[in-house]
Amino acid sequence: MLIIDRLESEFAVVEYESGKTFNLPRFLLPPEAKEGNVITLAITVDSSGTKERRKNIERLMDDLFE
Repeated sequence: MLIIDRLESEFAVVEYESGKTFNLPRFLLPPEAKEGNVITLAITVDSSGTKERRKNIERLMDDLFE
């Protein structure tokens, strides 16, 4: 379970596992998020974005090592 412990200027301090905390950029939270709210984080892999990024890196490497 993730709980918003407090909101600071640009970060939310999020508590997990009995007192451990980490900072999360506030822009990743919905505007209505406030201290004490329980939150979930759904992180997904963007396969098409990853594929495009790899293509761009390969092009840059080809240009550099020609």
